[in-house]
Amino acid sequence: MRKGLHEDLAAVVIGLAAVLLALAVTWQARPAEEPGSRALHPKGWATPLAKTVGKPGTWSDQPLAAFQDGSGEWKLQPILLGMGWVGLVGGLGVVLGGRGLGAYLPGAAVLVMLACLAYLLAGQKTVKYYNLSYPLWALMVGLLVSNAAGVPRWLAPAVLGEFFIKTGLVVFGAEVLVGRLLALGLPGLMTSWIVTPIVLVTTYLLGVRLLRIPSKSLCMTLAADMSVCGVSAAIATAGACRAKKEELSLAIGLSLFFTVIMMVAMPPVISALGLDPLVGGAWLGGTIDATGAVVAAGETLGKEAGEVAATVKMIQNSMIGLIAFAVAAYWAGWVDREAAGPRGSLLGEIWQRFPRFILGFLAASLVCSWLHTRGPEQALWVEGATGGFTKPLRGWLFCTGFVCMGLQTNFRQLAPVLASGRPVVLYVLGQSLNLALTLAMASLTFGWLFRKAVE
Repeated sequence: MRKGLHEDLAAVVIGLAAVLLALAVTWQARPAEEPGSRALHPKGWATPLAKTVGKPGTWSDQPLAAFQDGSGEWKLQPILLGMGWVGLVGGLGVVLGGRGLGAYLPGAAVLVMLACLAYLLAGQKTVKYYNLSYPLWALMVGLLVSNAAGVPRWLAPAVLGEFFIKTGLVVFGAEVLVGRLLALGLPGLMTSWIVTPIVLVTTYLLGVRLLRIPSKSLCMTLAADMSVCGVSAAIATAGACRAKKEELSLAIGLSLFFTVIMMVAMPPVISALGLDPLVGGAWLGGTIDATGAVVAAGETLGKEAGEVAATVKMIQNSMIGLIAFAVAAYWAGWVDREAAGPRGSLLGEIWQRFPRFILGFLAASLVCSWLHTRGPEQALWVEGATGGFTKPLRGWLFCTGFVCMGLQTNFRQLAPVLASGRPVVLYVLGQSLNLALTLAMASLTFGWLFRKAVE
């Protein structure tokens, strides 16, 4: 048997290659006239790769309208190419992992069609209005297949859920630009970096000691999902504490459910309380899990509040690597050592547990952040490459990964925990603490201490 790369390393190689491809192609197609003009290129330079990662659009009562443009012309090619990118990434992962493509290809074709179905369901007009986004539908599609009909044997080799999501997270690193995170300075950092660890540790302890949930890994995954940045943090933390796939799916499902509620409910509450829009934006950014939902909710309070909300959320996103390392160290040094006794050096155990794809996430972030600060042309170059290609590619990879997670999840194994209702209680308690502390910190920093600086 051929020895291939570890899954994390394969995700890093492929993810960084995708980022470099986006930068190279976008640079080759740079505009000849006024390439540094923000007025001419408000979303960055146009990249030819944008035409290769299409997805189904919005529709009302005719699903086929999702595959047509405004004039009624079919736009199947970019959607098929988007599905093709997923198949290619998965195929490269299989090859780098030392396996053959023969068993992967038949299942891959069906897998990307299921991902496309999830996008289609998320694009329905009413569904989209309530921000019932593609991760929820992707999980539901996978769960329906796995728990109702079962996963066929020929499909199993293509179900590479963790690999697709890890690669998507590496690609996501290109969107986390350090310069933008520092734009809010100390108030943004205080709101995210002080409250988040307090909420994470407290929620974990509530689950383990007060609610006595049997699985410590479930408690930690739920705590990270709710306190840091939702799905991305849950995936990284689950790898560090070796949570079961069913536990990760449960955490993500709870996160998506409460995200919808908070996105709809919090803006009216902010208005009713008479909060300053900037304080309200920071509150949204520090509490709502999904970045897309944060932006949608923040924009209802105004442009400046929306920008504050999105930036605070991105500052939280930047904590993924630090949180994953801390969880890996805690699990290797205390949780598993208590259960199984010493097993070699502590540093070695931490390295084995640390989700190494996070290094790819950090590398992509640092490279793109450095380029973004070199000048106005370079900033538009990076924004065009990420907005036009890496962001939609990351969406396809995440969507496919969530379908795989649903396919790999059997909720019968979690029936005793679900029946007790304790995971839901833990999420509600943790999120309540998060809401209270984040509001207090946002009021202190954005509403008082650094008010003039933020303005």
